[in-house]
Amino acid sequence: MSLGSAPRAIPVGLVHLALAMGGFAIGTTEYATMSLLPSFSAGLHVDEPTAGHVISAYALGVVVGAPALAVIASRFSRRTVLIALMLLFAVGNGLSALAPDYSAMLVFRFVSGLPHGAYFGIASLVAASLVPHGQRTQAVARVMLGLTVATIVGVPFANALGQMLGWRWGFGIVAIIAAATAAAIALVAPHDVPDRTSHPLAELRVLRDRRIWLTLAIGAIGYGGLFAVYTYLASTLLDVTHVSKATVPAVLAVFGIGMTLGNVIVPRFADRALMPTAGALLVWSAVMLSLYSLAAGSLWTITLAVFAIGLGGGLGTVLQTRLMDLAKEGQGLAAALNHSAFNFANALGPWAGGLAITAGFGWTASGWVGSLLALGGLAIWSVAWGSDRKTAVHEQPNGASVSIR
Repeated sequence: MSLGSAPRAIPVGLVHLALAMGGFAIGTTEYATMSLLPSFSAGLHVDEPTAGHVISAYALGVVVGAPALAVIASRFSRRTVLIALMLLFAVGNGLSALAPDYSAMLVFRFVSGLPHGAYFGIASLVAASLVPHGQRTQAVARVMLGLTVATIVGVPFANALGQMLGWRWGFGIVAIIAAATAAAIALVAPHDVPDRTSHPLAELRVLRDRRIWLTLAIGAIGYGGLFAVYTYLASTLLDVTHVSKATVPAVLAVFGIGMTLGNVIVPRFADRALMPTAGALLVWSAVMLSLYSLAAGSLWTITLAVFAIGLGGGLGTVLQTRLMDLAKEGQGLAAALNHSAFNFANALGPWAGGLAITAGFGWTASGWVGSLLALGGLAIWSVAWGSDRKTAVHEQPNGASVSIR
């Protein structure tokens, strides 16, 4: 897919900012829904465990929508697709704010989740296409910054708004941000020329490459450790660290700051050595997650541990770039599937951590579970790394060695 030939005066950074706005909207609704759960469960007249299915409905929408919409969108202008995805996201969240009952809310949250993965995948491709080859991971990271900044600013704001004006406004503000994002993309994104000769099913050819599946598995397993800790962090702080409820949001914000810095620092290394950086992040996460269990007794030590775990969140950006490298005709699908994998991690981590907690090992067991999941991701990484080396040697004449990123 090529960009239009007309010169553009709009700075690349402004385009990246517009794309990051979409990430901010998505991150805000994804995480704020968890904090608003007690409010909307009461408003919809269901208990909290039942209301929790609303969060699962959104995740299911991501898993279904990421590959389906990426394939459908393959023959259309990326700029047009991004605008359409943000408008669909705005409609889904707007309807969520107006949901008359629990059943309707389930449907509207599913609809809201549909554009999530496809948006990040296509936005990453657009962002990377505007910079030199050696800066692609940094460009993808700028899009992902919207998601991480949402954990620091967007989620507390949506939660506060929901507390002051009612839970519906927590979803309503996201709809407004999404609509503003669609307008911003329409104003600044480059006009690209779609490849009308391509067939949507051609995107599916990338699924024949086992390296694609291995990369997705690294994220689906290895990233689960971060979610195992994050899900039970508030309970750990209250029942193990014995802090006040007012302190919990501050520690959650530190986690978001760690993720944000991870997405700023890590891509600079990944653009020089992609797979080694991914491996190093998994080792870092495994160690930091194990230390979390030991650090939970003190506010200062658990805060440092949470910050360090957040730094490991840069793995998502690294894997996003690797999938874009591996895919040729199916870059949109491969990039979108990354977010399906991370939503799988978002389900696996809390589930595995919950098993350990209910088995009687205590809240801090989530750290040990998370460390094991990171090590599982590292094991898959080692298989993928070996596959890369074999493929590179096989493709060179006379088995000549090559540089592997």
